[in-house]
Parts: sequence; structure tokens; C-alpha cells
Amino acid sequence: MVSLPLDSKKLTENTSINLLKQIICEQILTPLSPEPIPTAYVCQGQGTTPILLVHGFDSSLLEFRRLLPLLAKHQTTWTLDLLGFGFTQRMTDLLFSPEQIKTHLYYFWKTLIAEPVILVGASMGGATVIDFSLTYPEAVKKLILIDSAGLTNPPMIGKFMFPPLDYLATAFLSNPRVRQQISRAAYYNKKLANLDAQLCAALHLQCPNWSQALIAFTKSGGYGSFKQQLAQLDQETLIIWGENDQILGTKDAKLFNQLLTNSQLKWVPNCGHVPHLEQPKITQKLIRELI
Repeated sequence: MVSLPLDSKKLTENTSINLLKQIICEQILTPLSPEPIPTAYVCQGQGTTPILLVHGFDSSLLEFRRLLPLLAKHQTTWTLDLLGFGFTQRMTDLLFSPEQIKTHLYYFWKTLIAEPVILVGASMGGATVIDFSLTYPEAVKKLILIDSAGLTNPPMIGKFMFPPLDYLATAFLSNPRVRQQISRAAYYNKKLANLDAQLCAALHLQCPNWSQALIAFTKSGGYGSFKQQLAQLDQETLIIWGENDQILGTKDAKLFNQLLTNSQLKWVPNCGHVPHLEQPKITQKLIRELI
């Protein structure tokens, strides 16, 4: 089991509480370190062609608390905390960059799943699964992008954050008011940015080395644009996008659909940047239709 912050006891929604209780910690051996990486994950359900859910930036597997139980009624459904994020241990001898994240994700897949998956990425997780699919196409049967990053290069200033600016940046990001503003911006229905949502989005901040890992990831440059490589992806791809996304807007949804030759775009009405949280039943239905 994963050692969880004390604030986890303040959660009130059943979906949050139930998913938190099911988190398992697996020791994943990778080429990144001589020691295995304690990796947080949840697996529910039974069925052919497993689904693997990948969360976004500065988030955790709790991001899928409303979607995972719906999918698990029909399919084996996995979700994990990426290297440097969530409740996966941030070991001090590790680097935290897209390349390391991809390697860790591959060895998680190889160790616990080891068969082609329907790979689902939300926001930054979309860029993660694109990167993964380009490198390990044999591991991915179908691809699903939810309000995905991956078409824009990050600001160059992130590579030049030095003390004390780097720690000031993470201090700013950890401010409850700032996180609440971000949460409200992610939802079309602002009532969903409630206290439970705030807690789910911030529990992992209390894990050891959260600030150091986030700084290291930012300095690595993060995920850039995959525009030139998208034509290499031949897996059937579903693009799910909230009609009212105020974080990434809606232009990238259409561009992904143009650049991915074997793709379809489905809009989610009355929804912001997080369809899997705001409209989980519609999102589940769209994913089931692809399967």
C-alpha cells in the first residue's frame, strides 16, 4: 500500500475515497536506477484489451476517480502515477524528464500488463501517450486523447529556472488559492471545483520531493510539439474534447484530427478541460464505442 497524506482523510466523495483505498505500490525495475521504483497504481475490472489511463501535469491517478469505475464494469482498466508525479516515489537519484517518464511507463506496462492496451491520455498525459506510442507502437492497440497537449512547445524560460526562482514557482503553484483558480478554470460547471476536488488535486503535494521533481521536470523542457511525428501513428485514435475548454481552447482538437490520419473527433457538450471528471458517463460511452 502507498503511504498517503493525512489530508486524504478529509475526502468526502465516494469515488475519491474508494479509488484512494485501492492504490497499490509496485516495485518496478527499470534501467533508470539500480533500485526498483515504488510505483502507485490501481487496476479494476475484467475483460479483453486492457485500458491504461494516464493523468496530466502535476496530477495523480485520482484524476480518473469518476471514469475508471465506469470503464472497469466492462474492461480491465489500469491507471498509474507517472514518474515524478502523484504518489509514485520520487527517488533522489532519478532524473525527471519526458524520456525518463516514457521509460518508466514502458517498464510498468512490461512488468504488469505485457499486452497491447487502449492507451488514454488526458492533457499532458496526452503528450505522454503520444510519445510512448511513437516509441513502443507494439504496446498500443488504440489511442485516446482527452483535451490533449502535444502540439505546442513549452516556454523556453522553464529551462532557465534557477534558485530561488524555481522554488518560488513551486511555492506559487502549491498555494491553495492558485490551485483553486486553476481547478475552476478546468471546469465548465464551476460547482464541481469543490473541496473534494481541491483535495484530490493537491494530496500528492505532501509527498516527499514533490517540489524538487516538479522543478527538474520543468527544467528538462517538458513535452514539446509532436506535429511532425503524428503521421507516424497508425493506431485508430479517438480525440475527446470539451466544447468549453478554457485551458487549451478548442483549435488543437481539430488540428489533432487533421494530423492523425486514422482518427475521429468527438466533442463533449457543457464541458471544460476535464471531460473524464466533468462528464464521465459521456466520456465512458465514447471510449466504449471505440472498443
